[in-house]
Amino acid sequence: MMFRSCCRPLERCFFGWRGCGSGGGGGDGLLWHKDLKPHAYGDYSIAVIQANSSLEDHSQVFSSPSATYVGVYDGHGGPEASIFVNKRLFPYLHKFATEQGGLSVDVIKNAFHATEEEFLHLVKRTLPARPQIASVGSCCLVGAISNDELYVANLGDSRAVLGRIATESAKNSVVAERLSNDHNVAVEEVRKELEALHPDDSHIVVYCRGVWRVKGIIQVSRSIGDAYLKRPEFNRDPIFQQFGNPVPLKRPVMTAEPSILFRKLKSQDLFLIFASDGLWEQLSDEAAVDIVFKNPRAGIAKRLIRAAVQEAAKKKEMRYGDLKKIEKGIRRHFHDDITVIVIYLDHQKGSSNDRFKHNTVCSINAPVDIFSLNAKEAGDDLLPQDF
Repeated sequence: MMFRSCCRPLERCFFGWRGCGSGGGGGDGLLWHKDLKPHAYGDYSIAVIQANSSLEDHSQVFSSPSATYVGVYDGHGGPEASIFVNKRLFPYLHKFATEQGGLSVDVIKNAFHATEEEFLHLVKRTLPARPQIASVGSCCLVGAISNDELYVANLGDSRAVLGRIATESAKNSVVAERLSNDHNVAVEEVRKELEALHPDDSHIVVYCRGVWRVKGIIQVSRSIGDAYLKRPEFNRDPIFQQFGNPVPLKRPVMTAEPSILFRKLKSQDLFLIFASDGLWEQLSDEAAVDIVFKNPRAGIAKRLIRAAVQEAAKKKEMRYGDLKKIEKGIRRHFHDDITVIVIYLDHQKGSSNDRFKHNTVCSINAPVDIFSLNAKEAGDDLLPQDF
């Protein structure tokens, strides 16, 4: 079960191809969006809204005539890890897929592992100048589609949800099917998993500040980065000890091992929603799928974000219009950064994917800051010079 015939287009994208634009356009205050673009198997819509002072959500869509790749990277502790994953993960997927003749579970695991190792190596090199980088991490959600095959891989609590027709006799109704696991200790199964892995640590999961947290610190149990919770040497480093409150570690309390789902797509599978947890904090899987099913394609990712922000406003007994006026940074008290990518699946011939020409390769990256007039330069400023 491997993707084939897509290595050359990937190479063009990752090593010099600029495709159909990367970032920018369509902004509205804290909201950035691309209403509708074609990909190899239909259309897609992408939108991002910023709440933090520095946008910690980063995302990308790559499409060639034979494959479509989606990435949503939700950072925490700062944007460095999510920006790094946005730059490195897809090239590693390409490299290992080329070496092994196509995409597979092993290829995905190897790409995640290589991205993690490179980032931890960067942390080690830059720790003296930037000790806080040892506490920066990112959730990571990736989808890949080719020849009616789908892979979904994730770390953390970003989520992929499928919208599909309920039954052949009920084509006007849709059901939501979750395709990823939330690696968040709010989930009882995740807490039990950690407790089983750390039988000698009665404080591996602690109820703190109203939620369950790993070692009383972080809610997700898997990520790229978070070096100080994975490598004892970072905790022991005197420079890092001056920066934060290190937690003594006998062994890593987090991992970068992704959960991976493979499935054959079926004719009743209509669309996929890939989103950071900022969306799912406000909308259920069913509510999000219902919105996509009942509304036009163009701007659907933006519509989902606005629905989520409206829910956030209701919880604070505010009007949506008033919440929209709140600046980044302060906005984080009301909702998180939110990234949404909706991928429509057109199985029949003669559909919108005919507009995706035979030699088209397209790569879009959401901007690293909604307010930045030059997203690329702004992103580079956030990173050490040797990224």
